[in-house]
Amino acid sequence: MLYWLTEFSDGGDLFNLFQYITFRAGAGFFTALVFGFVFGQPLINLLRKRQKHGQPIRADGPEGHLTTKAGTPTMGGVLILGALLVSTLLWARLDNPYVWMLLFVTGGFGVIGFLDDYAKVTKNTHAGLSGRVRLLIGFTIAGIAGAWAAWFHPADLTGQLAFPVFANVLLNLGVMFVPFAMIVIVGAANAVNLTDGLDGLAIMPVMIAAATLGVIAYTVGRTDFTEYLGVHYVPGTGEILIFTAALIGGGLGFLWYNAPPAAVFMGDTGSLALGGALGAIAVAIKHELVLAIVGGLFVVEALSVIIQVLYFKSTGKRVFLMAPIHHHFEKRGWAEPQIVIRFWIISLILALIGLATLKLR
Repeated sequence: MLYWLTEFSDGGDLFNLFQYITFRAGAGFFTALVFGFVFGQPLINLLRKRQKHGQPIRADGPEGHLTTKAGTPTMGGVLILGALLVSTLLWARLDNPYVWMLLFVTGGFGVIGFLDDYAKVTKNTHAGLSGRVRLLIGFTIAGIAGAWAAWFHPADLTGQLAFPVFANVLLNLGVMFVPFAMIVIVGAANAVNLTDGLDGLAIMPVMIAAATLGVIAYTVGRTDFTEYLGVHYVPGTGEILIFTAALIGGGLGFLWYNAPPAAVFMGDTGSLALGGALGAIAVAIKHELVLAIVGGLFVVEALSVIIQVLYFKSTGKRVFLMAPIHHHFEKRGWAEPQIVIRFWIISLILALIGLATLKLR
């Protein structure tokens, strides 16, 4: 919105700064961060008042959770989403189709998560919306987003799947691009949702992944960078950097209250929305496969659940002491901060590997 202040610029004044994506990204970050600090505690107080028992804790989960996490309110993702929405609308160009695509996906999955959390806290059970309903709505949102991205991609990239490392290698998915995009977005949303099981575990890897994808988005949105690096040019994606900067700012504001011991959980409201946003960014910038590297931690968390379920159904035995895999390490005696920080380190390493794919051609 504030980008339009450049119309009052003569090229050498303060208003001229608003034309620079990097300036608006920095401003978006600080706007979201301040939003989180200002509204964080009032929101937590409201959630505590409205949620008598807090987030329901699974009886079959790690034993310590019944005492250490009982009564903690959920739906803290509202704080992140509020900061993200306000900051993006203020600082991004509102004539950019990718910005609206990301807001649509984030908001849509946020609504799914909110309804799921609401059902849990009102019924005081860990069972919220049915899995079929969540997937049906999620795939519908993702399908619209996939078609949206394909419509605005350059003609030579529409329906194409780009491969990291291999320059100019494209696989024409044709009409299958939209179903592929649906799997990427819904898969990312649910993978982040599965990761969100310990205080601060999900939000920092989400911010790391968002920062990485934001840098890639800015890179593929500039012809000088894409020519030098040999990556595909996707005009307009530079504005996504503002969205990711706002996500990081809002995430840090939330982490202030979510650091162990958490005063609030993000809930499905936050985890589904943020995961969906990461998937949508990857689809928009044609780096779907790189998302699997950058978000490798989320992939492992999701795979641990899939492996556990399939192996148990076929043999009656378990591969892990408990899934997702962060609970396996809890069962083995790792302290919660130990698991969280080590997973953060893994996320950072994977992000650096993902960034390296820009240059390795």
